[in-house]
Amino acid sequence: MNAKDELLKIFSLNLRTIFGKLSIDYDRLQEIRLRINAPLLIIYENREYFVTDEAKLVDNPSLAAFITKNEIRETMEYISNYSLYAFEEEIRQGFITINGGHRIGIAGKTILEQDSVKWIKHISFINIRLAHQVKGCAVPVLPYLINEDAGGIYHTLIISPPRCGKTTILRDLIRMLSNGSKYQAGMSVGVVDERSEIAACYMGTPQNEVGIRTDVLDCCPKAKGMMMLIRSMSPQIIAVDEIGSTEDLEAIDYVIGCGCKLIATVHGSSIEDIRSKPILGELVKKQLFERYVVMSNRKGVGHLEEIYDAFGKLLYRMDG
Repeated sequence: MNAKDELLKIFSLNLRTIFGKLSIDYDRLQEIRLRINAPLLIIYENREYFVTDEAKLVDNPSLAAFITKNEIRETMEYISNYSLYAFEEEIRQGFITINGGHRIGIAGKTILEQDSVKWIKHISFINIRLAHQVKGCAVPVLPYLINEDAGGIYHTLIISPPRCGKTTILRDLIRMLSNGSKYQAGMSVGVVDERSEIAACYMGTPQNEVGIRTDVLDCCPKAKGMMMLIRSMSPQIIAVDEIGSTEDLEAIDYVIGCGCKLIATVHGSSIEDIRSKPILGELVKKQLFERYVVMSNRKGVGHLEEIYDAFGKLLYRMDG
């Protein structure tokens, strides 16, 4: 089943008709936003568009199809196969992962129990983030991460603004390191997939290819997950997405102290940007990471800008 067919079956009947007529490349569709009493909006090729009832892309929101309460309700029924409570644990975290690895973010009224989210009701906002796996996108990066002297890899931090492909390149690095390549033999990789975006597990099965030697902790907080994997799965590499908290920093110290290699991503535009942040700056000062991969969308999503070593020495720069 292709990406378009996978998506059509989760929408209300009216939205199915609109998206069925929409003339776009679904492999380049990034997000679909449904908000109650608001226009239908998509992110396509890193640009925002509104969608009309006639399945046309426009810039004027007043011309777009209007999302009603019934559209939201019917779409959630199809997403959950008429059983929201079957997704109770995921809903507590604000999202559902569906077949194909697509992540459905939801928002509405939260029900709290002892300061924790127990449930979300009156769901009125849906964000469908499409899973896109780009095999081979990390090939230019991999040689710079291999530590030939030690027979492994360097601790690596991927720095990128939002929507610039850092999770995509992390996923491909995991796949290649797990399967092995001409640069190194396959290694055991543990992935803490807090928001189901790396492996995109659906009912326990990764929907993205993450390699034959990879173990995944799905929907698990990063700090706890890193420690759990060290104790239970004996990984040679741990991979996590979007670090930033004090707890993350403590877990990273623990991982590195155990002799396990780490690959992580973080929101930022440069090493200087990361150095200026209170918690993340400590990572740079301590030189915990031995490689920094800087990305942007200057020439499209996933543009590789620079690679540095732990001391800030430039190892690679994309010309132009």
